[in-house]
Amino acid sequence: MFIDIKKYNKIVFFTGAGMSAESGVPTYRGSGGIWHKYNWEEFACQNAFEKTPSKVLDFHERRRKSVSECQPHSGYKSISDLQKLHDSVTVVTQNIDGMHQRASTNNVIELHGSLWRLRCDDCGIAIEDIGESFANKKCKCGKYLRPDIVWFGDMLNPQVIQQASEVIQKCDLFISIGTSGVVWPAAGFPLEAKNNGAHCIEMNTERTELSYLFDEVIEGKASEVGKHMSF
Repeated sequence: MFIDIKKYNKIVFFTGAGMSAESGVPTYRGSGGIWHKYNWEEFACQNAFEKTPSKVLDFHERRRKSVSECQPHSGYKSISDLQKLHDSVTVVTQNIDGMHQRASTNNVIELHGSLWRLRCDDCGIAIEDIGESFANKKCKCGKYLRPDIVWFGDMLNPQVIQQASEVIQKCDLFISIGTSGVVWPAAGFPLEAKNNGAHCIEMNTERTELSYLFDEVIEGKASEVGKHMSF
C-alpha cells in the first residue's frame, strides 16, 4: 500500500515505543522492559528523587548511555526526508529518547519529555544536556536538577498536550506508528484526528485495540514506513 503524500497539506506522525524498540532502545512495560528489572519507585518518581537524587540521576545516566549506543533506523530517516520536501510535517511522540532529533527531524512534540533535558522546579528553567553523563547535576540555585521527563505519578505538561492537540486537529493525514495508543490522553489523539476529517493510518507489527478507528491499517515494522510513502 502506498500513501500519496502529495495529496495532504498537514501531516502528523504519532510515534510510540515500537518506533524506538526497532533501534534497540529498551522498552518500559513490554517484554524485557526496564520496569521488569528495576523498581520504578526507587528510580522513576518524584518521591525517589527527593529522597535520593544522586541515585536517581545515576540511574538516568545509565539510561542515557544505553540510548546513546542505539542508532535511528531507516523509518526515522524517511520522516526526516519527508520534512525536507513537505511544508507541514509534525511528529508527536510518546518517546523520550530523542531519536527523531538525532535523525535530523524538526517540529517534534515530546509528550513525555526528554532524556536530554534537565529542569529545576524551583527556578522553573529547563536545560538541554546532551551526553552520556550530565554536564551539571545541580542548578545555579543549588538544588538538584531532575530529568525533564514524565515519571510515574507525574502529570503531563498541559501546554504540551494542548500543542499536540492543536496540531492534530488541523492535520489531514494522521499516521500512528509503533504505539498501542491506549494510555490517555494520547489514546484520544487518533479519534481527535478522525473527528476533524483527517485520513488516519495505523502502522504496527500487530493490530491494536484502536485499529478499528483507522481508515487503513498496515501491519509492518516502523523502519519500513518509507516503503509505504510516495512523495
